Amino acid sequence: MRSTSKLTIGNVVSRDSGGSLVEQIVRSVACRIDDKLLRTGSRMPSIRQFADEQKVSRFTVVEAYDRLVANGYLESRRGSGFFVRERASLINAPSSHTQEIPSSQQPDVVWLVRNMLRQLPQQKMPGSGLLPHEWLDGELVANGLRAVSRLNQSLLLHYGTQQGFLPFRQQLQLKLAELEIAAAPEQIVTTNGVTQALDLVAREFTRPGDTIFVDDPAWFLMFGTFATLGTKVIGIPRLHDGPDVAKLAELAALHKPKLYIIHSVLHNPTSTSLSAAKAFQVLKTAEQHDFMIVEDDIYCDMHPGSAVQAATRLSSLDQLNRVIYLGGFSKTLAANLRVGFIATSRETAIRLSDRKMLSSLTTNEISERVVHKILSEGHYRKHVDRIRSKLDSARDEVTARVEKIGMKVEYRTPAGMFLWVDTGTDTIELTERAFEKGFLLAPGSLFSPHQLPSTHMRLNVAAMSDSSVWDFLIRELN
Repeated sequence: MRSTSKLTIGNVVSRDSGGSLVEQIVRSVACRIDDKLLRTGSRMPSIRQFADEQKVSRFTVVEAYDRLVANGYLESRRGSGFFVRERASLINAPSSHTQEIPSSQQPDVVWLVRNMLRQLPQQKMPGSGLLPHEWLDGELVANGLRAVSRLNQSLLLHYGTQQGFLPFRQQLQLKLAELEIAAAPEQIVTTNGVTQALDLVAREFTRPGDTIFVDDPAWFLMFGTFATLGTKVIGIPRLHDGPDVAKLAELAALHKPKLYIIHSVLHNPTSTSLSAAKAFQVLKTAEQHDFMIVEDDIYCDMHPGSAVQAATRLSSLDQLNRVIYLGGFSKTLAANLRVGFIATSRETAIRLSDRKMLSSLTTNEISERVVHKILSEGHYRKHVDRIRSKLDSARDEVTARVEKIGMKVEYRTPAGMFLWVDTGTDTIELTERAFEKGFLLAPGSLFSPHQLPSTHMRLNVAAMSDSSVWDFLIRELN
């Protein structure tokens, strides 16, 4: 017999989030049903109760419930209310082209990325890699879009150029010069974010069976990307000032890698940065064993400068001979602005541009024009200053609270959006329990190419404002 107990939904709307209140309710309730957090047959709160709990109008709830009924998530029973509908028959229907991985599956890279893209309330995702919407400047992006929309329409209707919008690449030349990296526009190739940039570089420089080095821990998404290319991924232990260079040299002699992917500045997930001494040693090892270095600098604009945290970019030392530099704007402007770039030698830029053309023709010139508008008008610098200030305040507060409840912060850094913490317990199990409560954590095992159980996890200091997240951690770890 079906359960008819009333549900407590929790907060599902935010006036600062994107989308209307109706859309937020529909999206949040649907996600909870898909993830089995709302059980089949359970009675939903009445329209009046839901409206009171979420502080919205009853008309908003009526429209949201009607949409959920229309999409098969709820059923309406005359005189009884709304109930969570059985979804199995819909999910397993023969016409379905995709099948959801059961929510009980052990978290892996695909699981984490899928749930990060579910657009749950950001305050419920301390394991995410994005800043809260209210920290960003939607008006800055909107102004850029409006300015581009006023251009001659014929400029917006063509493919664009394979290497990228030239004025944008010229603007990037100025930006890189501030980092002491000399790169002419001909040395820059625009991409759909750093993810595509990594894929293009890996496809250009490796073949099945080749070895790619990454930091350990490191950004998890590239593990799966490289595996699809048939390459072997090996982790280099990351220390407080960069990689373990002795281990790097030892493994380079043994495996003869083609590439080494490294975060020199604000490493994900530890927020550490590369020291000058380590930078010279890494370059020396790369030259000795003849491998290329790919420097992912996606968090570049969150770094306050070497006066606050010592940091050396390999590209500034090497000047794009053996080092390929990657950058982008999704972390500081908008995740939906998939605008990234590669800076490299002229010869490599031509090859990567051709490879990009064969895989995707061109990148989105409209988005590149928007970012160019934002950068060229000078508003971007003040915007990232505000982000850094907010991160500084949040980092101090979160660090103190984390240590108070018994977790250990591995590296106390003065910059960046992440803390790499040791919980003292298996974070896969902790993540599963958190998911049952509607929170998304990022277990440490996902950040290692070995994917072994870990007591570590990554916390986004900008996404730790929800008291219920802290209540859960205190309850589970004490």
